[in-house]
Amino acid sequence: MQFQNKTVLISGGASGMGLLCGQCFARQGANVVLADINEQALKEKTAEITAFGGKAAFAVCDVRDYAQVTSACETAVSVFGAVDILINCAGGAETRVLNHHEEFKDMPISVYDWGIDVNLKGQFYFDHAAMKQMAKQKQGVIINIGSITGEEGCSANVAYSTAKSGVMNGLTKSLARYGAQYNVRVVCVSPGPVLTRPGMASMKTLQGRAAQPQEVVDFILYLASDKAAFITGTNHFIDGGRYAMERG
Repeated sequence: MQFQNKTVLISGGASGMGLLCGQCFARQGANVVLADINEQALKEKTAEITAFGGKAAFAVCDVRDYAQVTSACETAVSVFGAVDILINCAGGAETRVLNHHEEFKDMPISVYDWGIDVNLKGQFYFDHAAMKQMAKQKQGVIINIGSITGEEGCSANVAYSTAKSGVMNGLTKSLARYGAQYNVRVVCVSPGPVLTRPGMASMKTLQGRAAQPQEVVDFILYLASDKAAFITGTNHFIDGGRYAMERG
């Protein structure tokens, strides 16, 4: 079990990619702390992990609230004694989540505020809070989550693509530079289409398909492990070659 005695804090941990990360890390021996805004789902999924023999706790957290983010980190430390690995899975495209589909000039600015707050500031908040603990420990791994949309741009979800671009470039690179003095690695994983929703299957890739969620999580597990000890400050597309496709 390569993550035995490691504590992993996962935002957006009650569903989707975040939950799958939590389950996989727990099966590899990690202590898992799921942070999410959905308290009922947190209770259910934490219980499921402990039922198969995993070690898990949860923290109710709105990533837009720095005090709640700090509290989630404190929960990990109080229950398991550390924050060794942070996975920033919380996020979502503003138009889909908030069900607003106006064009850019007509979109309520509150919709874009939500997109920036959740997808950029939420990761920034978690990185800041976790880095405080990791600096004390003199070690840690932070894995931010970007998106191919942050590279391509998207007129339908301008805040989402803007936020993801900021995470993939400025945030990840800057924190890798800062964290090196404390033996903290910072990387970003940027998926292309992933079969977490039916619409993803129609996005084009060189391989002619979308990724299975497990493929992305397996890559996250690798980057969090000691096998990736020489990797920091970089963004990694896992997109079936979509980044390399000609566009016109």
